[in-house]
Amino acid sequence: MQCTYCQHTNSRVLESRSAEGGQSIRRRRECLNCKHRFTTYERIEFVPITVIKKDGKRESFDRSKVLRGMVRACEKTGIATLQLGAIVDEIEAYLQQRPNREVTSSDIGQLVLQHLRKESEVAYVRFASVYGNFQGIKDFAETLSELQPSQWTDETRLELELEEIVNRNSPINEPIIS
Repeated sequence: MQCTYCQHTNSRVLESRSAEGGQSIRRRRECLNCKHRFTTYERIEFVPITVIKKDGKRESFDRSKVLRGMVRACEKTGIATLQLGAIVDEIEAYLQQRPNREVTSSDIGQLVLQHLRKESEVAYVRFASVYGNFQGIKDFAETLSELQPSQWTDETRLELELEEIVNRNSPINEPIIS
């Protein structure tokens, strides 16, 4: 393995452990030339997924691009990077299970939006604004209207109503009589 500091090709493994839920192996290495320490990951090699960009160009799926976009969208929302990594793992696993080895970038964007909608409305709108190439306030308003209660499913309304009933009947919400 080539050293990231001096480019020497000989290194020794100091430590190995399972990472990413058993999907990869994390190794700490030390360069035999300069003694610099660095980390490498070994992952299962899947059949490559080709992403078809909006302009028609094709490139290999890069999970770090998806993660980078999600991290930007989730800044200051309190969503942990590990949680975002798990979402990217789910998306990648889903894409690997599909029989078609080509996927459009808009399909990947939709998968990300589905997950972000569950995590944070702010992150959802931020990601949608970049992914959807928003041009003005009208685009934001349309996306926000999708998050409005009038657009909620019956299941979501029922969950909120049950939560309200439980909270109303909770002893914590009763006035204190002195």
